[in-house]
Amino acid sequence: MKQGLWRIVGPVGLMTAVLLVGSAVSQAAGPANVATAPQASLAPYVPTPQDVVERMLGLAGVGKNDVVIDLGSGDGRMVVTAAKQFGARGIGVDIDPARIAEGRANAKQAGVESLVEFRQQDALQADISQATVVTLYLLSSSNVKLRPRLLSQLKPGARIVSHQFGMGDWPPDKVETFTDGNGTSRTLYLWTVGANSPKQ
Repeated sequence: MKQGLWRIVGPVGLMTAVLLVGSAVSQAAGPANVATAPQASLAPYVPTPQDVVERMLGLAGVGKNDVVIDLGSGDGRMVVTAAKQFGARGIGVDIDPARIAEGRANAKQAGVESLVEFRQQDALQADISQATVVTLYLLSSSNVKLRPRLLSQLKPGARIVSHQFGMGDWPPDKVETFTDGNGTSRTLYLWTVGANSPKQ
């Protein structure tokens, strides 16, 4: 595979995927995942539907005292919604500078700039120790690579919500399957960091 950026034009607007050297493009039967960190399999960036965003935040029980970190934040809709609808602080992490710029613009338009920030960063290197909630829309292999960081940095009681993909052999505390507004089946997974969590 050649180095560089590949531009992908999807059926709904322009979608950008950053393909890194040696990375494989992997797609599951469900919706495509958001941009992930280096070393992980990457797939085209596709925004999470707004009703799914709201279900993820609801499943995590997000409130005004939470700090929501979205790894692979795309256009920022997860952390913007967390701030606007739930009063939470939000941090979006994405490796693509175009997505970071888009997220900041969306936060400004929504009037939540004081509650939301965006960091252009590799998710595998991001400091997530502030998070009380982490949201993911990454491949299962990416979630497994992130798991040691999640378990070493997050405090007991922190919640992790993943859209479509599990966390290897770490069984979720809750699984929620539903049909979104477009008629697509979605599955959400919730974990709570605590005494029963695996040893990384």
